[in-house]
Amino acid sequence: MRPPVVVVASAAALAVSVVVAAFVGTAQIGPADVLGVMLRHAGLGALAPSPPVPPLIDSLIWESRLPRVLLAATVGAGLSVSGAVLQSVTRNPLAEPYLLGVSSGASTGAVAVMVLGVGAGAVTLSTGAFAGALAAFGIVLLLIGGGRVADPARVVLTGVLVSQFFSAITSLVLMLDGDADATRGFTYWLLGSLSGARWEPLAAAAAVIVPATLICLLYAGALDAFTFGWDTAASLGIDVARARAALMVLAALITAAAVAASGAIGFIGLLVPHVVRLLAGPGHRLLLPLAALVGATFLVWVDTFARSAFTPHEVPVGVITALLGAPAFALVLRKAGRP
Repeated sequence: MRPPVVVVASAAALAVSVVVAAFVGTAQIGPADVLGVMLRHAGLGALAPSPPVPPLIDSLIWESRLPRVLLAATVGAGLSVSGAVLQSVTRNPLAEPYLLGVSSGASTGAVAVMVLGVGAGAVTLSTGAFAGALAAFGIVLLLIGGGRVADPARVVLTGVLVSQFFSAITSLVLMLDGDADATRGFTYWLLGSLSGARWEPLAAAAAVIVPATLICLLYAGALDAFTFGWDTAASLGIDVARARAALMVLAALITAAAVAASGAIGFIGLLVPHVVRLLAGPGHRLLLPLAALVGATFLVWVDTFARSAFTPHEVPVGVITALLGAPAFALVLRKAGRP
């Protein structure tokens, strides 16, 4: 199958997944009613297949269910692209979006707002998490010399160092100032959840993730060259230091926006790029858009399962991705290791 056909087919699968996932929920609402609400809010009420629903049902679909599905798609796409970029930049197949300490920094920012009350109510949890994530990445970037360091191992080790430092701060704050309710709420957020999805968090996440992803596509040639080493990339006319620094900043911004909106959802940024490479090859002009589409579709369905399979309880989506991701990644490693 040709690359454009693969991308179009993946985009169509994502569109279908978004629509179908919006039908699924604990409330028993018919597909015609769901579709009717969507069409009316889109200004296409004449095409609605059912009469208007009560305001409560309308609000449930439009203000909660649909933003959640779209946020799942946005976060899944962003994490997948970020993972693919970092795996190339660090030349480390085990690199994932939280490599640069972004997740731990976001946790510290979130706990500062939730437990310490930083901002006195003027700063939201997502804003605190985003600020903490950027602070952690800023320290990583400072310690590695602004992206000029050529040794990928130093990038990895610096990310681990900063991640452990911010994790220690978070644990200290919870021990000294956190009560049981605050600790429980923070733990639930940390496991990864899209239950707080609304249009505002979706818009904030998309405003960062979508442009940053598109800019990453402009560096597809540089990412391909990085596969053969820094010297080879430089011989092809690529400003290696500048491209590497720009890509790390873009990956950190994407991850920070995703974590701020949903907490830490693991394995997507690690697993999806490897699966896409097995299916479509290593070329980043195809890998990045396909990873975004596959990651978005995957998280839409995982979140749909997490919020509906264990009714009346809702499982954090990060728990499901870990349960699915660990054995799936083991299979990927086994297949990749075969001669």
